[in-house]
Amino acid sequence: MCGIRMQQQQQQLQQQLQQHQQQQQQRQQQHQQQQHQQHQQQHQQQQQQHQQQQQQQQQQQQQQQHQILSEYIQQQQQQQQTAAAAATPAASSSNKQQQQQAAHSCSSKEQQQQHVATPASSSSKQHQQQQQAAAAATAAAAAADLF
Repeated sequence: MCGIRMQQQQQQLQQQLQQHQQQQQQRQQQHQQQQHQQHQQQHQQQQQQHQQQQQQQQQQQQQQQHQILSEYIQQQQQQQQTAAAAATPAASSSNKQQQQQAAHSCSSKEQQQQHVATPASSSSKQHQQQQQAAAAATAAAAAADLF
């Protein structure tokens, strides 16, 4: 009888050990899963930060393009004002030639400035700005011809 009881106790002890080992394995698995989840969360946060940085860069580019356009409009207005101020009825033909030359040099400077200032903008925007610069040059030349 004593031998049977000893075997039963040993079996119970072995079962308890197995249960304990299984619990430890489950805990380790849970811990690994938590670490994996944390790693995934960190990765998602990094992706979000990267997206925010991209959005900020896009906003900065838009602001720069807006500044370039506003400066360009101011230059056009100044050209129109100087052309109107210089266009007096007593102006000689040499004055007209000087105005045309001045308008031409200003428009070529504007085109150069736009080429330098928009390396990050797309080719379609550069094309639009070139068209605007060409239109401004022809408008300035036409205004000088009128006077």
